[in-house]
Amino acid sequence: MPSAPHRRHRARPERRTARASVVSVTALAAVALVVSLVVAFRPDGGSGEPAAAPAASAKASASPSVSAEPSSASPSPTAGKKKESASPKPTPSVPSPSTSARPAPRTPAATGSLAGRIRPGATYRGVATSYDIGDGDGACSFGPSSDVMTAAMNTADYETSKACGAYVQVRAGGKSITVRITNECPAPCVAGQLDLSRQAFAKLAPLSAGRITVDWSLLSPATSDTVSIRYKTGSSRYWCGIQALGHRNPLARLEVRTGDGSWLSLPRAEYNYFLSEQGTGCGGTIRLTDIYGERLTVEGLAVRAEAVQGTGGQFARR
Repeated sequence: MPSAPHRRHRARPERRTARASVVSVTALAAVALVVSLVVAFRPDGGSGEPAAAPAASAKASASPSVSAEPSSASPSPTAGKKKESASPKPTPSVPSPSTSARPAPRTPAATGSLAGRIRPGATYRGVATSYDIGDGDGACSFGPSSDVMTAAMNTADYETSKACGAYVQVRAGGKSITVRITNECPAPCVAGQLDLSRQAFAKLAPLSAGRITVDWSLLSPATSDTVSIRYKTGSSRYWCGIQALGHRNPLARLEVRTGDGSWLSLPRAEYNYFLSEQGTGCGGTIRLTDIYGERLTVEGLAVRAEAVQGTGGQFARR
């Protein structure tokens, strides 16, 4: 009789036919003994299936590795060092906008340590002339304005736009006016000279006078305005020009926060924008410092070219 085909599992012994009775009892016993010995000594104990892999090996392959963890969005102070634990480190807390926007302690007004040529408490003597201010715009790039009580500062005292936005009190013949610097008066204007709007000049003397002797000094006026920020046309996160508007006192510095948390002071252009040539800090935190050393920190302003964005803050009156 042909043998049964090979199967994965053990086949049951087939029933013998009548013709198998001629086989002796001894032969059957010998065959049974051989079969039982073969089954007993198989490596899998006779199941006919391959041996299973150790459970410990399967568990090890399922464990996540440390390198597979997602990286933190903010670099930790220990960046570059080997991580010792798989547990994430707590993220440093960030000050709330209301806390960061609080002005720093004010320095005494008498110091004026950050002032340039125009210093608080000093009186300057010079001449005043007049000009037609047109739509009110000027070298300070504040834009058109209906404010007519303005003046152009001579180039020396304009000091690469450092005088922009300053309020000065002008006196002549027992009369006094307050004007805001919005423009530059180039040569032949000389140091100490103010080129007043016609409306402002007329409050001190007839326009026909043409040129009068004046003295003038820096003023920190009462105002209901708050400081605003404007990004220059063409600004993006790769290059930007930043301008402060409506500040009560002259600005000494405009800084932006860098990626490592330090402050970068931006250079000021003669058209009164602070420039970030490499895009550092564009759209980030801005810190303004007036000539008295008071600071205003502004957060959360997007780069929106030509949009005037209010801050709600203002420098103290001196």
